[in-house]
Amino acid sequence: MPRIPDFEGLAMFAKVAEEGSYAAAARAMGVSVPTVSRAVARLEERLGGRLLNRTSRQLSITEFGQRMVEQASTLYRQAEEIESEALELSVQPRGSVRLAVPMSFGLRWVAPLLPALMTRYPELELDLHLSDSTVDLIAEGFDAALRIAALPDSSLVARRICSVTQYLVAAPSYLNQHGHPAHPRDLADHACMSYAYRARSQVWRFVHGDGREHDVTPRGPLRVTNSDALVAPLLAGMALAELPEFIAAEYLADGRLEHVLPEWHMTHGGLYFMTPSARSRPRKVQALSDFFAEHLSEPAWQL
Repeated sequence: MPRIPDFEGLAMFAKVAEEGSYAAAARAMGVSVPTVSRAVARLEERLGGRLLNRTSRQLSITEFGQRMVEQASTLYRQAEEIESEALELSVQPRGSVRLAVPMSFGLRWVAPLLPALMTRYPELELDLHLSDSTVDLIAEGFDAALRIAALPDSSLVARRICSVTQYLVAAPSYLNQHGHPAHPRDLADHACMSYAYRARSQVWRFVHGDGREHDVTPRGPLRVTNSDALVAPLLAGMALAELPEFIAAEYLADGRLEHVLPEWHMTHGGLYFMTPSARSRPRKVQALSDFFAEHLSEPAWQL
């Protein structure tokens, strides 16, 4: 009958190779040095070859050991991940999570959810970073981000929560004074305020229902790093501007702003929960992802 693989021996060999000594491996695994030594010797006897060369002063991996160490290390990491995931599933999500969220979206739609989040996960510590600039999750040490984009960054793992549409809007007073553009090219004769942190470029791309496309480079009196700063000048009838649906919806609903060029649509993007990797996503991060999917998948702002 086939024998059960010596998982313990493989794991201890991998740890000795990683740590560079029996003593260091024993400390890392919380066992005695003789336990590690016996496990490696047992594995060598079973495999029929020496894995490590041992002297009183140093330890080196044999050629045979070199052929085994990568697979043994992979097996050890996989076992750690399985055990860690099982432990996390058995307990309430806990610990600190660094989350980056766009400023306007965070204040309007994430902050109101915080009481429910804190009540559901009392052992979770959320470090909420509000900024419209795009942070580098890996370089800046973030666990996750809520990001509004047309296409997610391919170097990250993205979970789509909901759609987010951009609208070209203006106050009725502006349109009464300057007229309604009939085509995107007409915007060259209008004051157009813009947003500095557009995901792709500073060019507005319009697509007609029949498939025609037209690009416009907005020119006007104001460029901002936060879309909420556009609202007051818009309501005062100073210019046109692009606003995301989650800001524009309330003003379009009560008539304080009008949708300009409704036959032409702007960016159809989405709200994404993004993480550096999905391979070993901690339970606390997964819980946060599920929470936002639950509360924002059918948002009240959608027209």
